[in-house]
Amino acid sequence: MPSPAALDAFVALLGPDRARSDADTLTLYAQDETPGRCLPEAVLFPHSHEEVAAIVRLALEHRLAITPRGAGSGNVGGAQPTPGSLVLSFECMNRVLEFNPADRLIVVQTGVVTDDIDRLARSAGLMYAPDPGSSAYCRIGGNLAMNAAGPRAVKYGVTRDHVLALRAVTGAGRELRTGARTSKYATGYDLTRLLIGSEGTLALITEATLKLVPAPERTASFRLCYASNTAACAAVSRVMQQPVVPSALEFMDRRSIEAIRNYGAAEGLPPGTEAVLMVEADGPAEDIPRQVAALENALQGEGLLELQTGFTPAEIQTLWTARKSLSHAVKKIAPLKINEDIVVPVSRLAELVAAIDALGTLHRLPIVSFGHAGNGNLHVNLMVHPDAAEEMARAESCLKELVETVLRLGGTLSGEHGIGTKKRKFIPLEIEPETLGLMRELKRLFDPQGILNPGKKLPD
Repeated sequence: MPSPAALDAFVALLGPDRARSDADTLTLYAQDETPGRCLPEAVLFPHSHEEVAAIVRLALEHRLAITPRGAGSGNVGGAQPTPGSLVLSFECMNRVLEFNPADRLIVVQTGVVTDDIDRLARSAGLMYAPDPGSSAYCRIGGNLAMNAAGPRAVKYGVTRDHVLALRAVTGAGRELRTGARTSKYATGYDLTRLLIGSEGTLALITEATLKLVPAPERTASFRLCYASNTAACAAVSRVMQQPVVPSALEFMDRRSIEAIRNYGAAEGLPPGTEAVLMVEADGPAEDIPRQVAALENALQGEGLLELQTGFTPAEIQTLWTARKSLSHAVKKIAPLKINEDIVVPVSRLAELVAAIDALGTLHRLPIVSFGHAGNGNLHVNLMVHPDAAEEMARAESCLKELVETVLRLGGTLSGEHGIGTKKRKFIPLEIEPETLGLMRELKRLFDPQGILNPGKKLPD
């Protein structure tokens, strides 16, 4: 617990409105989207890089841990406080520092909402390509911390592919500038990519220089209904082996379709539908017919029940209705969703989906899988009742077997949600001891007292 002198020091730095320790504020910042909560000792709201650096130095002086936080929209416990820690919220660091369409870049503080960056870019005919599902409210700092992505990652890549430079403060209080304002950079070590995805355990990112790309002139969407998961996965493989890369390639398994039907949002899906693909193409208007023809050709095959295409915003919105309703639909199955975002090579996707079905049967659990099939990245949701101890024990066994299956298929534990507190115990199954030891050495170098987001990312 911080001493009164420590709290007084933070109040002196930020003022009483931005260094809060009242009960209501502590309760509000005691959790992210992950089940569980822990009251912090105080919540700090810096306005600038300089204030973040000063906070870290005060925390070092008083030996206090810091839990960095954006919008708190993560679901692996990355922004949950640990006992005795301070929450450092970046929500007041929400300024666009530079918008430079000529160089296709934007410089922002890390509390800026992701969609606001894209909206400003589109005012100049550009876009910020990464599109996590929470982009309407998540903040770019959280995206950087977790290397977030979304449906467009299949064509445009993930957050790290759109970052040119960073400004940050390490756990030792050292101030860093990484990268450059140019798309080519071969000077020094690539600390930019090291910090992205480090979940606030090495340094607190305060500013980011982001790469923008031309916004597509036109978009076309497909909704394809298949008679089985196997048929849909085969179509995914065909698409990813031909030259036209879709801007989205989303998958919903048979359990997803069941959930949508029970929710009353399956209108328009033909009888016998057990899997759905949502596919988008984008680019210059004159090139869309070529892309549509190539994708339609690849998507045709055994088990296809229906293919619908939309070109206008209204048509596209209608086609995506079932997919957009899925998050609400699964909540009717059980109150708790254990959400994994595992990744396998696209060629092994069908094996993964079959294994998930088998695990659900073996452990008597409803498992709903959907996600970014073009990257081999599925959100696997174990639907459970948290008050049923025997059911939770089955879920724990199922989860371990799922991780083992993913690694056996040449995959990885997380594609975009990060590790946080929830997946740390599985890290040694994927990362070899020698490599894990080097990662711990990096942690000690950047954060020698271990004050930045303790209990996250790496196992004890």
